[in-house]
Amino acid sequence: MEKKKLLVIEDDIVLQKALEDYLSAEGFEVKTAGDGETGVNMAMDENPDLILLDIVLPKKDGYTVLQEVRADEKTKNIPIVLLTNLGSISDVEKALELGATTYLVKADYKLEEVTAKIKDLLKIK
Repeated sequence: MEKKKLLVIEDDIVLQKALEDYLSAEGFEVKTAGDGETGVNMAMDENPDLILLDIVLPKKDGYTVLQEVRADEKTKNIPIVLLTNLGSISDVEKALELGATTYLVKADYKLEEVTAKIKDLLKIK
């Protein structure tokens, strides 16, 4: 089976590395971006199967990334999982309105649970 490609857009280097290591060990091809601008460019170039996106990012925030990825014909159908510390109802509503597939608050989820969510969205057993 071909490896599913994930793009992790996360500016916290420790968390970015933890996600990259864990998801790679789970059999995914993982690309990472440390800011929103790089993230948008990588989404266009790499055409990943799924994007894990933080909201609070340098250069472009997650909402802007979400809008730009959704606005492009090539990337508009990529599932986007927001993984962020912002847990207010207004943040969740805004993200879902802009086209986020699902919204996870970092503090509420372990890596195993995030991985299970990704596999569920990509229909991987």
